[in-house]
Amino acid sequence: MEERKNRVIVTVLGKDQIGIIAWVSNRLAGFNVNILDISQTILQDFFTMIMIVDLNPAQIDAGDLTKTLAEEGRQRGLQVNVQHEDVFAYMHRI
Repeated sequence: MEERKNRVIVTVLGKDQIGIIAWVSNRLAGFNVNILDISQTILQDFFTMIMIVDLNPAQIDAGDLTKTLAEEGRQRGLQVNVQHEDVFAYMHRI
């Protein structure tokens, strides 16, 4: 039987600061979320990151993950978005 597809896209934007990747990675690991792919860059003084993560083994659903990361990100001066892969693909189709 094919494994249920439950991947989400996590994006993080904000002024560059020490520990952003460590913070996001540790929070995801704490919820048993598997990071499948990650890309990050610094554009002048701005940090940008996009991650593809798997929620199949997770101990949190996408809605709660969205709320948690968005609120904690705001406290750090970051914009954090979580979108299901299908929604992300639909919104960014050509």
